[in-house]
Amino acid sequence: MITEADIQTYQEKGYVVIRQVFTPEEVERYREHFMHMRSLGSYPGDLVGVNNASNDPLKRFPRMINMHHWDEISLQFLIDQRLNECLTALLRREPYAAQTMLYFKPAGARGQALHQDQYYLRVQPGTCMAAWLALDACDEDNGCMRVVPGSHTWPLLCTEAADTTVSFTNTTVPLPQGMPVEPVIMDAGDVMFFNGSLVHGSHPNMTADRFRRALIGHYIEGNAEQVSSFYSDALRMDGTPIHIDGGSDGGTCGVWVDVDGTPVIEFADKRNSEVTLTE
Repeated sequence: MITEADIQTYQEKGYVVIRQVFTPEEVERYREHFMHMRSLGSYPGDLVGVNNASNDPLKRFPRMINMHHWDEISLQFLIDQRLNECLTALLRREPYAAQTMLYFKPAGARGQALHQDQYYLRVQPGTCMAAWLALDACDEDNGCMRVVPGSHTWPLLCTEAADTTVSFTNTTVPLPQGMPVEPVIMDAGDVMFFNGSLVHGSHPNMTADRFRRALIGHYIEGNAEQVSSFYSDALRMDGTPIHIDGGSDGGTCGVWVDVDGTPVIEFADKRNSEVTLTE
């Protein structure tokens, strides 16, 4: 399923898209399952309740989080052996499974400002990894993923306030002027695997009637000794539980400075201790 060329792409860019990991039939079952669950109301871990009367599409279809704690279909996705095969090839060791998320992103919904997942998970040593399954075709119109290729080699960047008229999260990482941010076009069934330090985000869904649903697993490198406390109760890829020390909250971060006309990252004496959940 995953080739040496895919591994090389990941090493160079910090992400790789593996096409059609899940079949159309599986994708349709996932869509039906999670749309049905969302229609029934709120669940454990929901950060906001469902408000069907709201003008905000994200209040009618808020994201779901850590469904694998109480939903068997989500659990089986998280530890799916196809994902494990790809993750193990990219990380060179089997990971631990830490989190599930479902993003509905209906028509008109805001996107998410550029960020790094490792800012939230704080894996030490190593990093986290995401497996991002597209449940719909993803393009620039409906708010596909956008990435900064090669940014996985950067340290964690200090955050600043985001524009909440276009992002449902209120923090972002700044980029030097002219830094390329590229769209990642995907078909339903494709999975994007990306490094925890990769800068990524998405624009709003500008369509009138299309969703951009995604089912996501977050993982921790299998040699990790610490992680942010929210993620300390993880799973091995056979589904058995493992506890990782939750003492990795906070830490220093990098800022962009100009050195002889070239932007470089220097560490700031600043603490990123206020963490929330990420895409």
